Amino acid sequence: MSVGARSVARMTAAFIARQEALGSRFDAIAAAEREIAAACARRAALVDEARRFSEATAARRAVPGGRWSAGMVAEREFVSELAVTLRFPQRTAENLIAESRALADELPATRAALQSGEISYRHAQVLIGQAWRVPSAAKAAFEAALLRSAGHLTASKLKYKARVLRERLHPETILARHTISVLDRKVMTEAEADGMASLWLYDSAERVHAAYLRVTVAALSLQGADETRTLSQLRADVLTDLLLDGTTPTGVGAGIRATVNVTVPVLTLMGRTEEPGHLEGYGPIDPDTARRLAGGATGFTRLLTHPETGVVLSVGRDHYKVPKPLKDWLRLRDETCRFPGCTKPAAHSDLDHSLDWQFDGLSAHDNLAHLCPGCHALKSESGWTVKHLDNGHLHWTSPTGRTFTTEPATLIRATAPPTDATPPDTAAPPAIAAPPASAPSPNEPPVPEPAPF
Repeated sequence: MSVGARSVARMTAAFIARQEALGSRFDAIAAAEREIAAACARRAALVDEARRFSEATAARRAVPGGRWSAGMVAEREFVSELAVTLRFPQRTAENLIAESRALADELPATRAALQSGEISYRHAQVLIGQAWRVPSAAKAAFEAALLRSAGHLTASKLKYKARVLRERLHPETILARHTISVLDRKVMTEAEADGMASLWLYDSAERVHAAYLRVTVAALSLQGADETRTLSQLRADVLTDLLLDGTTPTGVGAGIRATVNVTVPVLTLMGRTEEPGHLEGYGPIDPDTARRLAGGATGFTRLLTHPETGVVLSVGRDHYKVPKPLKDWLRLRDETCRFPGCTKPAAHSDLDHSLDWQFDGLSAHDNLAHLCPGCHALKSESGWTVKHLDNGHLHWTSPTGRTFTTEPATLIRATAPPTDATPPDTAAPPAIAAPPASAPSPNEPPVPEPAPF
């Protein structure tokens, strides 16, 4: 072996050793996280055991002639002392007590997954929060279905999945619940540090998402070579200008209308069932709202869904405005950036060739996935790699060799997206996707196309 070859070999061995050493540190961090989860499980068990003990001895702590019952005395004493012990606000302590009780009595599999470190306490909180609204008879199946994915999903993506599943199991229709909830719509402000404040809007999902998309479109139109503000800063400036003056100082906002994508089962559209619609980026919406949004749509995309599971079987291109079939198919499948943990919308992400075009990668459904600009750059500039598995799942490998899997937002049959020659699939009733709930005006600035690859 030449001197140069030996030098290259030593450098390669040194690089591999450094990456392995870094990987071992990530493994140690993951082990510490599992220990934290196990400690949270133990804390939950101790809190619930203490609650039971407190309730058992409640009668001894009643104050003669007092306004509170023995049970109330025991409860408030327990909550207040727990809050002081843990340096928690009392409301946080109350939540901890309720969560600990749920883990002990209602969700034993979640408690076991937390104890083993398979999920974090944040994931457990998501499961608890959604399970509280699931019928008792369906809780075990609900818990088991979510735990199959919880180990490799972020808490926010698990919450999204849990909300969708909960709608299928809830005994009360989403329309009845939405009718009550919409009465609580409100705007709130909250003081923040350093002379700042937050403005919060609580309203129907389709209205909030449409408003956010309108602000985003206006903010994107202001980006340019000379613009120093980030997209988040531009969104904040645009929203403030629109609220205070109606338009931005440059006139952006005049004539812009927001668009939202909603999928409506055809039987719901016909009024024959009350199955919820699906609002892109949010999840289930009540059927009346879905029908109203579909009624105002300027075009439709034909989707065929399984009548029981709702899994999309095929996507056609028979709608008024000719779509880009492959892009529509991928956007429906992904919905967000597909890098582990990222939730940036697919609508504002790039379509990336997992195997680069320059290395003979195909522009095909099993070689394309949405990546937001930041994650796209990370994949291109670092040692992260990705491989497509069946049914839209992506298998990511980190620079240290550790692996992660991301799931598609919508399970689509593992066949190529249809072309004009694809015959209609008559095995299942169609659902109707209404792309624009409110069409853009001719003056609306276009959303930039993904960068070429």
